[in-house]
Amino acid sequence: MLRYMSESLALFLIALLPFHAFFVTVGTRLLLGQGHAPLPILATWKEVVLGVVIALSVIEIVRKLSTFNFQFSTDILDWLVLGLVGLGLMIPSSNFVFGFKYTLFPLCLFLILRRVSWSEEFVQRVWKVILVVGGVIAGYGIFTFFLPLEFFTWLGYSDLHSLYLPDGPLAAFQQIGGTSIRRIQSTMSGPNQFGVWLLIPWSIAVQRVMNFVVRRAHHDTFPYMLLTLVSIALFLTFSRAAWIGAIGILVVAVWRYLSWKRRTILFFVSCTLLVLFGLIAQDVLLRAASTRGHLEKPLAAIQTIIAHPFGLGLGAAGPASNRVSDACVYLESGADASWAKDRQNLCVFSGDTQVQPTNRLCNCSFLPEDWYLQIGVELGVIGFILFLTLVILIILRTQEQVRLMFLGISIAALFLHAWEDSATTYTAWMLLISALPSFYVATAAVPAGARVR
Repeated sequence: MLRYMSESLALFLIALLPFHAFFVTVGTRLLLGQGHAPLPILATWKEVVLGVVIALSVIEIVRKLSTFNFQFSTDILDWLVLGLVGLGLMIPSSNFVFGFKYTLFPLCLFLILRRVSWSEEFVQRVWKVILVVGGVIAGYGIFTFFLPLEFFTWLGYSDLHSLYLPDGPLAAFQQIGGTSIRRIQSTMSGPNQFGVWLLIPWSIAVQRVMNFVVRRAHHDTFPYMLLTLVSIALFLTFSRAAWIGAIGILVVAVWRYLSWKRRTILFFVSCTLLVLFGLIAQDVLLRAASTRGHLEKPLAAIQTIIAHPFGLGLGAAGPASNRVSDACVYLESGADASWAKDRQNLCVFSGDTQVQPTNRLCNCSFLPEDWYLQIGVELGVIGFILFLTLVILIILRTQEQVRLMFLGISIAALFLHAWEDSATTYTAWMLLISALPSFYVATAAVPAGARVR
């Protein structure tokens, strides 16, 4: 009964997580009206559900411990997680709560939930739910590409695009700098978050299509249709990190089925298409301002790690830092900033000079644009090594379908704070838990070396 309740709640959570930002935005609009930051009581529903899942799992473990002679099993993944948690607790932090939420809570979730058993039926149902939800939000995302801004403000989104305001509603979409090209985010909080989450249904669809191609079985058209829909939505996010992650998933999925000759052809064709796309759509692919930020910010993070090799503590960088900092906008040197004069809550920089507001210094967030370097800034060199080792071992140890998903997100994390969104983080770690060997307690009645599921 406990396992059934846990699995039902986990399935419910995974199905609704991608709609979280949409539900909270519309709910806040209905309760408070236009122009308000998301209501905390609405925004915390996912942690409440997840807390119940964790509580049920702990009860199951305690019941087994009290009934039989149990002994805990551990492996290297557990010790790596414990090492990261220990570092997070030891290093002083002024932003511990948000830092723990983004950096360590998913790892604690992994540590606890892999000690209870998850049925094969749950695993199969999760894959189906993700495919269906992926199709729904991909389709809605494509639809929103053509909708006017007034539609989104009516729902409760901000009347500004492309800006994150800590004390205001979400922006409905972003635009590529210097163009009017819209980047879709569907029901999620941003195009990068949407693009990274799409890597999960993308990896499942790619794997299923490859299985059909290898077996020459084409009786089920759903994976082909879904792959097409997700591909279009993924493209319209214009998230280059998500694109690279998707390419990584595709290459790994097809690589083992190809001869060396075909692998070489695939490599050169891919490079040629990428170069042609870059020449045709330089504003889309190159984006000078954004690209410069993706180079300068990681370098700043590396310098910080060198200066503080033992870390600055949880919440010192990344999305946790964003939650307690001013909303900062960076413009090219000499760019017109007059559009922001009626929004004094925005901190505007022209080049390296702060031009708004003029009566105080702004406290801007520290965003390394790289999840691994973010860990290094927060938890130091040791934390960086532990987390990188954890990611590598997980990719090497998991079954192919989960490996592809985790690989794609891990690649995107080289260029983004890919693990910041709860939909991506909780879904990916729970899928990982269900795919790895279960390390819940083993009884004395079980033969030595046997695996308990």
